[in-house]
Amino acid sequence: MPQIFHPSTNTISKFSIFGAVFIIAALAWVSAGVNRSGYVTQAGITREQPVQFSHAHHVAGIGIDCRYCHTSVEESDFAGIPPTKTCMNCHSQIWANSPYLEPVRSSFRTNKSLEWTRVNDLPDFVYFNHSIHISKGVGCNTCHGPVDKMPLMRQEKSLQMEWCLECHRHPEKFVRPKEEVFNLSWEQPENQEALGRELVKKYHILSPTRLTDCSTCHR
Repeated sequence: MPQIFHPSTNTISKFSIFGAVFIIAALAWVSAGVNRSGYVTQAGITREQPVQFSHAHHVAGIGIDCRYCHTSVEESDFAGIPPTKTCMNCHSQIWANSPYLEPVRSSFRTNKSLEWTRVNDLPDFVYFNHSIHISKGVGCNTCHGPVDKMPLMRQEKSLQMEWCLECHRHPEKFVRPKEEVFNLSWEQPENQEALGRELVKKYHILSPTRLTDCSTCHR
């Protein structure tokens, strides 16, 4: 019986199977990279706003505390978007006639809220409570990045589940004394993990097993 396939077919088949393994692995690696990129997560991208509010100016420049604008951050799941009246407390006197701030003045005159574009926006199926994190010693810039250095606000972190889990698995690496939560200049000490373990006990932070339970964030 004549030979159906050329002898080289075996070599080609082996090479194809071997190559396919690397191709699949490469595709998986590229897919994971794209999934973590700013293109998907929107991290590092500034958003267009009705007024290009500068945190760098208001926070670092003139020293406004986070809680002056985000009034509910310590007792609510939502940090709160300041009403126009908060802006006008200063801007009725400072830059009161600036064309740049006309949207703010118009909002105040008409009693119609400015439509801000949300920057850090978790999916609806994720439960997140600001007050819990604040009360457990998680600093503002741990999640939001160096807000005091942002002329235009951007999402600093990926907000993906693996990012949340990194903190929930190792809270001692991230928590700080409560009096430093709103201090954007605070830097972790060299003994952060030792300090963190003490704070985990002091603030009664749940065990990693409880913190990584699905029902903690998905309710």
